[in-house]
Amino acid sequence: MKIRIVCIGKTTDAKINSLCEEYLKRLSHYARVEVEYLELKKKKLNESKVKLEEGKLILSKVEKGSTLILLDELGKEFNSEAYANFLQKCMNSSQKEIVFVVGGAYGFSEEVYKRANHKIALSKMTFTHQMVRLIFTEQLYRAFTILKGEKYHHN
Repeated sequence: MKIRIVCIGKTTDAKINSLCEEYLKRLSHYARVEVEYLELKKKKLNESKVKLEEGKLILSKVEKGSTLILLDELGKEFNSEAYANFLQKCMNSSQKEIVFVVGGAYGFSEEVYKRANHKIALSKMTFTHQMVRLIFTEQLYRAFTILKGEKYHHN
């Protein structure tokens, strides 16, 4: 099973990048996980145009048989065990790959919402997009350790 994390914009904080890389390295023992960063070339767009253009970029990276999961503040919240179970169900039902998307500052376009199979929220709190990448990568690692019955997660 292939898992891709698609992010709008790059993480500019070296410390956050380093921590994300550490969790990605750990994840490599469980699954093939790739991270892809997308950036708009056009800088002078209003909010609705930014969402539309970012949406086109996102959708161009998602194949027809892939499961698309948006990290969205209005998505479903899970505790770590429930998230691990959700991930397992997605892996069991996905034909090609699972694509998680961390959107831009304005969220997602309607087209992306329509294509999405699921929306999940990390919290009701607001985090920077850079922090979301770190928190999500750690939670993805945690989910795999839960599924494998390893001791990283304590009940």
